[in-house]
Amino acid sequence: MALSLTTAFSHLSLPSTSKFHPLPLLHLRFPSSSSSRRAARLALAASAAEAAEPVEVEEAPAEDGADEVVAVEDELSGPALRKYVKQRLPGGFAAQRITATGRRKTAVARVVLQEGTGRVFINFRDAKEYLQGNPMWMEYCKVPLVTLGFENSYDVFVKVHGGGLSGQAQAICLGVARALVKISTANKVTLRGEGLLTRDTRIVERKKAGLKKARKRPQFSKR
Repeated sequence: MALSLTTAFSHLSLPSTSKFHPLPLLHLRFPSSSSSRRAARLALAASAAEAAEPVEVEEAPAEDGADEVVAVEDELSGPALRKYVKQRLPGGFAAQRITATGRRKTAVARVVLQEGTGRVFINFRDAKEYLQGNPMWMEYCKVPLVTLGFENSYDVFVKVHGGGLSGQAQAICLGVARALVKISTANKVTLRGEGLLTRDTRIVERKKAGLKKARKRPQFSKR
């Protein structure tokens, strides 16, 4: 086989002047892994810088009335509220002109009325906070004012103790009604007609000896 190949190429004659010219090598540069990582880091840094640029947002101009309401709400909270109530009541509850006392069950409420916007303060706290947001108890405190149309004319300051929140709210109702009678005796007819000047004397009956409660007895056994 080797002999046949040599005989096959022996008749070919190449010129002596022909020279071998090697093809020029193409120097292709492929990005290395380190350079690609560096380019990726630069791209990420550029995107992060663009995201970090502050964006100016146009704020809508706030109304003066809203700012004043927010300022008042911030002022009347916590120790500031206690200070505010003491400023409104110089000399304490006993030194005020329009005062009254209301009772219900074992709760006793001392009420002071002053001209204002209809806010209610109980034990140096807002009524909604003190009464745990219960709408019925909050309504008890303003029933006499609403009956006469004075719900936005007077501020109510209360110091109450004894009983639960329900009894305290009803004691405040009676105290506010009595204070409105002191403002004007003409209010007495309307309040009396609505039953707001009547002291509710119902209290829990005491437990009896030998019984489980006031009247509940143990089961009877004949033998």
